[in-house]
Amino acid sequence: MSQFESTEKLRLDKWLWAARFFKTRSLAAQAVEGGKVKLNGQRVKPAKALHAGDALEIHIGDYAWQVTVRELSARRGPAEAARKLYEEAEESQALRQAQVATRCVEKEPAAELHGRPTKRDRRMMKRFTGAG
Repeated sequence: MSQFESTEKLRLDKWLWAARFFKTRSLAAQAVEGGKVKLNGQRVKPAKALHAGDALEIHIGDYAWQVTVRELSARRGPAEAARKLYEEAEESQALRQAQVATRCVEKEPAAELHGRPTKRDRRMMKRFTGAG
């Protein structure tokens, strides 16, 4: 018997909520229904039984996690306890950290825009587009 084998099972959406990937169970269920969470490479429903040792692929926004379920818990506890429920693949962690670093360095295109364009801005846009 390996360290991940267990006879216990738990709903996928409940585990995602307990592992703190989503703030509410309904958000977790919506993500599973929308195909943002895959169990062992397959699209599943939120009520699918999850077992220790299952592989999950979770997409939230631009970020992706590839995790292996270590333990099952229906209770949402502190973040320390939630991190013990899964084991993340090193490639997944490295890719996500690279995305965070890139996002910190890159400049947001709309950062300089504040509200509606001024009269001067509108005139420049008209000249650029050739309208009027």
